[in-house]
Amino acid sequence: MTKIFGDPDAFVTDALRGFARAHGDEVAVVDGGVVRADPLESGRVAVLIGGGSGHYPAFAGYVGPGLAAGAVCGNIFTSPSTAQAMRVAHAADAGGGILFAFGRYAGDVIHFGEAERRLRAEGIDARTVLITDDVASAPVESAEERRGIAGIVCVWHVAGAAADRGDSLDEVERLAAHANSRTRSHGVAFAGCTLPGADHALFEVPAGQMSIGLGIHGEPGVRDVPMQSAPELAVTLAAPLLEERPDGCRRAAVLVNGLGSVKYEELYVLFDCVVEHLEAHDIEVVEPLCGEFVTSLDMAGVSLTVMWLDDELEELWKAPAWSPALRKGTVTTSGGPAGRRLAGEPRDTLSGTAGAAPATRAAIDAAAVARRLLRSAREAVGAEAEALGELDAVAGDGDHGIGMMRGLTAAVDAVDAAAPSTGVRELLQLAGDTWSETAGGTSGALWGAALAQVGESLGSPEAFTPADLAESVAAATSRVAELGGAAPGDKTMLDAMVPFEQALGRAVAAGADLRTALVDAAAAARSGADATSAMTPRRGRARPLAERSIGHPDPGATSFWIIADDIARTVAASDEGE
Repeated sequence: MTKIFGDPDAFVTDALRGFARAHGDEVAVVDGGVVRADPLESGRVAVLIGGGSGHYPAFAGYVGPGLAAGAVCGNIFTSPSTAQAMRVAHAADAGGGILFAFGRYAGDVIHFGEAERRLRAEGIDARTVLITDDVASAPVESAEERRGIAGIVCVWHVAGAAADRGDSLDEVERLAAHANSRTRSHGVAFAGCTLPGADHALFEVPAGQMSIGLGIHGEPGVRDVPMQSAPELAVTLAAPLLEERPDGCRRAAVLVNGLGSVKYEELYVLFDCVVEHLEAHDIEVVEPLCGEFVTSLDMAGVSLTVMWLDDELEELWKAPAWSPALRKGTVTTSGGPAGRRLAGEPRDTLSGTAGAAPATRAAIDAAAVARRLLRSAREAVGAEAEALGELDAVAGDGDHGIGMMRGLTAAVDAVDAAAPSTGVRELLQLAGDTWSETAGGTSGALWGAALAQVGESLGSPEAFTPADLAESVAAATSRVAELGGAAPGDKTMLDAMVPFEQALGRAVAAGADLRTALVDAAAAARSGADATSAMTPRRGRARPLAERSIGHPDPGATSFWIIADDIARTVAASDEGE
């Protein structure tokens, strides 16, 4: 288990601060992660990486020449927030555009996707390449749905080397995607990992067995098999990678990775067997790596990564790199103090609303209503938090109620501290960013984006109508669907949100007052949430345990209905629906 920590809740912050002190000549801390100590040369592409912590050297260890310009670091096994990604992006931006490159995990896709959208709205060209190297997580015909594990290091080096030699954003994006398309990884676990402060592992592997196809966030493998000798294990790990070898490819970058507690001598034994096996298949190994590159706290496990090389990938793989965790060749830097704007410094477009006119009286009044509705929603969810957790535990990890309360509480605290002159647009942006950053995960990202979108759509007019609210809810629903990639019937919060949005729009269009429209919409949300009991999940963490969730409503849809119902009741009990 993790033995050295102070406050378990501050583990990531403490570790990142210590890391920056140990490598102060290479990295600088910003709120949300780290960037290079020497800023990029003006006009260069900034390759940004990131994800949840607990994987060191990923992610902060790969910030440096030939690799990333910055890393966004979330909590343990929890995606970083949109706001964190924005702050790191602003600190690393050198004017050549931003390329986000990270493993394909739902929360990361949502948070980084929202950051990309906001950066583009500010006039910063931002792109994303999802890394999908884990062959055990999806079949080859669905390779784009695979998750990212240790192969992320190969893609980062290709992208970082291309950016540092001055390639355009279009070219860096193309090369990163090309590297991902030719990178494959496969892993096994011998024992699970333990979160800081916990007294048991996230999963157990039966004695004498090993779990094939592990994830790097405490997910167990897809099947358990008897332990194997090193030569046998090399064959097992390599088999699916060789099956996806491009025609005619005879050269490969190879990475043998320890997940946290397998000792280096053991890794070298395995590496020797891997190279011998690949050479028997007429594969030349090019500048291989063996060690710990993407870990999972103290997990006992190993993974094998192969990047199938062509001429352009080999040139970039052989390029120098220099970071706290990976040093290859000799590098030079050409940045300067003027190349970076530190997080927190003024920026005309930092929030997307800087320089806007003061909020109208209608927007300020609407913000006061939003404060009251958020406070009431917190109380409503708090009363059901335990039940939501139990519902989530059916096919998840049982933290939905806790996560919702964490996000709502942070949002309420943030809006209560905002100036009385704050308009509804800025207030809901603040609430959404705070919810997302504090709650983390997919649910936090979706609720944060929804609130921010409602605020953006409402704006700051001289007066609001029920139609304005209906349009803002429709925009938020579309944003959640876009970010989460889900649709009605997938057993997600959308199964309650879409009926709510549609019923609200119909009632308003028919001339109903806001009180009546919200009551009708809340009833539709409840019907939608109840209907998820019969559904099989096709998205999110419940998908691998689909059968177990049948007969139980989706916790995300249920929590949406609880909030929708509370909003309707609160408005009906006041004069705010007039």
